[in-house]
Amino acid sequence: MFVAPPLARSCHRAALIAGAGLALLLGGCSDEGRGPVVVSVIGDRDDFARPLQKLPDPGAKLILEATAQGLVAFDAGGDVLPALAQRWIVQDDGRSYIFRLRRAFWADGTRVTAPDVARMLMARIVTLRRLDPDGPLDAVQAVVPMTGEVIEIRLAASRPYVLQMLAQPQMAVLSRDGGTGPYRSRMQGKALFLAPIDRTSGDDGGEDQPIPEWQNRVVRAERAALAIIRFRERDSALVLGGRFADLPLLVPAGIDRDNVRIDPVRGLLGLAVTGEGKLLDDDAIRAAINMTIDRSQLPALFPLGGWATSDRILPDQMDLGRPPTGPDWAALPLDERRAQAAASVTRWRHDNGAPPPLRIALPRGPGATLLFGMLARDLAAIGLPVRRVAMTAQADLRLIDEVAAYDSAIWYLGRVGCARKVHCSHGADAQLQAASLASSLDERTARIADAEALMVAHNGYIALGAPVRWSLVSKRLTGFLPSPRARHPLNHLFRSTN
Repeated sequence: MFVAPPLARSCHRAALIAGAGLALLLGGCSDEGRGPVVVSVIGDRDDFARPLQKLPDPGAKLILEATAQGLVAFDAGGDVLPALAQRWIVQDDGRSYIFRLRRAFWADGTRVTAPDVARMLMARIVTLRRLDPDGPLDAVQAVVPMTGEVIEIRLAASRPYVLQMLAQPQMAVLSRDGGTGPYRSRMQGKALFLAPIDRTSGDDGGEDQPIPEWQNRVVRAERAALAIIRFRERDSALVLGGRFADLPLLVPAGIDRDNVRIDPVRGLLGLAVTGEGKLLDDDAIRAAINMTIDRSQLPALFPLGGWATSDRILPDQMDLGRPPTGPDWAALPLDERRAQAAASVTRWRHDNGAPPPLRIALPRGPGATLLFGMLARDLAAIGLPVRRVAMTAQADLRLIDEVAAYDSAIWYLGRVGCARKVHCSHGADAQLQAASLASSLDERTARIADAEALMVAHNGYIALGAPVRWSLVSKRLTGFLPSPRARHPLNHLFRSTN
């Protein structure tokens, strides 16, 4: 259940009315018939043109999942299932993954072979390890073709989350002309037309084997307001990629709450300290910023059933070996926390003069505006001025809003660590590297736990809660499931004939 705050209802009514007029001009025929399923994904068309560069944007994820699958994929329930690989086995105590490829074809009609896939995967793994150096791909030694249809991924040590990582959109296998499906794509006006591929021949249909219209998809990447109005006017059956920033638009648009689906995702929603200089290099100032934020106000801004705030990096124990570390101020009342924080700012001001405004990078959207208002009020209470900047600008605090790629403490710690240019604890980074080299599971767990405690104490990341992911789903569309990965494969959806 959701209810928009009064500020969102008043500030964005005009934008929605303007969006409605534009939607009616662009909408075309209604999605209520038996034609292609019309889908809107919140974003822009550049997400379709350069998907690997635009990750983790929802449109980029969607187009890679639809046209360039990896060896494996996630279903809507978050389980790993076959994709380009039809089956696999794990050998040598988890140090060897052997995949048999299904019969697949590139867009030009040539057969996909194991040497092609092995070369592409190894190049992608090398790139990804720069951003996630201690993740499940850290132990990959080689990706080798064993036959024309079989590849092996060899690891120096067992990693339990390899398959979850291989199911990520950034592990899509694609050539210069595109991927292997399950759809072929072509531009159709300002939308992308997706036609399913015959898994046995690589054919996308023809006169001899016509594809039922309802199996095709018409996908647009567009602003949230336009996507919402298009759905309301029944010109689309599905809206994907909703986040907290656009959530307040739903009520003033008159969307039936029965059409809103919330994904039970886990990941990071918070502020990474990315600025440099005397102010943010001061340990006490970073702690002051963290402790002064009144997270109890967030549910009123984003009223979702079951959504909870958090002051911790990890949502639960996972592979940490113990419960997540809480900040040392967590048990203090807000007034005491702010008194301590204000004292730290006063000391800094006495030694250095007036602090410069903190630049906070947030996305566009009314939800982000509400969040900025809350942050500005809370930080002003301890004497820290702020200003809002775009996500592409240099910033002192930058919003991270991402669903976890795999279920390990390593993902959370790595995403806000030194490799991601976050103000980091080098001691924590060293512990993560030691965990990668650990000779036993017990040692690896202990190193990860040490890294987590150091990272919490460093206050380089300010947790707010879990990410928010929502979709709009027509009652005539079946096969849609709330997803813990926020993944909704288009080829798993069907149009009801009732």
